[in-house]
Amino acid sequence: MSDFRVFAPAPAQDTISLPPAESHHLVTVNRARTGDTIIAFDGRGTEWTCELTDARKSGATLRVTATHTRAPLPCAITLAQALPKGGVMDDIIRHATELGTARIVPLSTERTQVHLDGDRSDKKIEKWRTTALEAAKQCGNPFLPEITGVQSLNDFLAGDSVRGAELRLVASLHDGAKSLKRVLVDFRDAHEGRSPANVIWLVGPEGDFSPAEMAAITAASVVPVTLGPLVLRCDTAATAALSVLIHETTA
Repeated sequence: MSDFRVFAPAPAQDTISLPPAESHHLVTVNRARTGDTIIAFDGRGTEWTCELTDARKSGATLRVTATHTRAPLPCAITLAQALPKGGVMDDIIRHATELGTARIVPLSTERTQVHLDGDRSDKKIEKWRTTALEAAKQCGNPFLPEITGVQSLNDFLAGDSVRGAELRLVASLHDGAKSLKRVLVDFRDAHEGRSPANVIWLVGPEGDFSPAEMAAITAASVVPVTLGPLVLRCDTAATAALSVLIHETTA
């Protein structure tokens, strides 16, 4: 795999003209030079093997030599993550992108200590999308996750994505939470041996979801799943939940 990756739209007649930000990162930051092999991707699974033909940092140009289309993971995962404090959400976005998460929904909950409104929310979402793009470049993921605006938990639970999910899970330390392996065995038994094609994972904030929120979550047919006997930070819980689910659904 080439060391140089750029985000780009579809080429026009086998030529890709990069915007200034991508050109600067490629030429100035990564020090790519004319003749180098560059992999361009559109964030939707298409990649182009290219030659850097013009190394201007204000507007680099690539010549396409081959086109590749990569299939997404067999299970499309939506991570519904309650907003944590500080810059922890950046780490969650990065890890989720590296693991191939299809969609990330930031949630506002009763115990959320970060509240984003108006311009502040828009700027945060843009920053998270930049973080996802940087992660995709670094790890070779040709797919960028969709990152939605911040939603309340109730609005999310009432939305089409939850109603349309084949499997709905919430990371839980509560008594009666099932292991993910058990949940997937039960799903496969009920669906002729196949794994789910799309899954919702909910992860709470510091202090977890409130009892009332957990009641609303389980009322929406979301299954509480244990991630082990230890209390995990919300970013660790998100990464662990996604890692195990991806492992179990791609084997």
